[in-house]
Amino acid sequence: MKIGYFADGVWSHLALEKLIKNNSFEICFIVPRYDSQDPILKKISEKLSIDFLPIKNVNHSESIDILAQYEVDLFISMSFDQILKDEIINMAPLGFINCHAGNLPFYRGRNILNWVLINDEREFGVTVHYVDIGIDTGDIIEQVVEPITDTDDYSTLLDRATILCSDLLFKAVSKIYTNSVSRVKQSEKHPVGLYCGRRRDGDEWIDWSWTSRKIFNFIRGVSKPGPCAKTIYNSCQVIIERSSMIKNAPNYIDTPGAIVGREGKNLIVKTGDSTIKLEIFYTINNSEPKCDKFTIGSRLGFDNINLIMILLSKVSKLEEKVK
Repeated sequence: MKIGYFADGVWSHLALEKLIKNNSFEICFIVPRYDSQDPILKKISEKLSIDFLPIKNVNHSESIDILAQYEVDLFISMSFDQILKDEIINMAPLGFINCHAGNLPFYRGRNILNWVLINDEREFGVTVHYVDIGIDTGDIIEQVVEPITDTDDYSTLLDRATILCSDLLFKAVSKIYTNSVSRVKQSEKHPVGLYCGRRRDGDEWIDWSWTSRKIFNFIRGVSKPGPCAKTIYNSCQVIIERSSMIKNAPNYIDTPGAIVGREGKNLIVKTGDSTIKLEIFYTINNSEPKCDKFTIGSRLGFDNINLIMILLSKVSKLEEKVK
């Protein structure tokens, strides 16, 4: 079976290796993301003499003509970033399939592993499905669901999902090859499902009025290799990599973001309902700050009045320079 591979990143490497090792499958070309052009995929293509085709718009008529020359049976998308249109979706006789790190029809869209942690989900899924004109809405070929515990963060889910994606994709391709697919419409699982948007710069800031549980989930949801959660202390950015819930922490009203205690190298911070422990954190200017530099009673987060005064001061200085 001849395959065209549209792919990028760590998700695609292990899956490609599994497909290449099977003599029943022939990878005819690799189309990378145009802006990044994964160097590992490029090295694999050079080593195995697979055509590497950086294409800016795969839906363009000229692109369609180029891909048609390969006469492939199946197209595969693994972390590819272009929205696909009818002509290319229907081009390969056996269809266009995609592997998605989400439990479809839930968690369609982008940055799924971040969102499942932020949403305090108890499980995450991986789905191989046919591509249609919607976004992650096509019929399901294969699906697997795994548990999430409080010890998981973005890094652990990413490692697990990478392996699950490669195994599930290979299983789905094998079923297509043997004509043994049982398609499942997503509406049969849920009539609506949900869609998640792409996370952007600026989404990593903590709101200390959130509950402790929400902050805990947020911090682990954007941990490395993500941007990590951020806050402000004395006008300096603080990066927070890891936190933990405090057992039996009482709920009470006080100032969210206030530093209320220290335990060795850890900080105890007031949240919207109780308190939370910050375990790994550092300032941009100091990779290993001493905990005692964070004064008990001081606050993390944006102080709007302080920010306004700083901005007014800067405006005043600029006006003086202009004069």
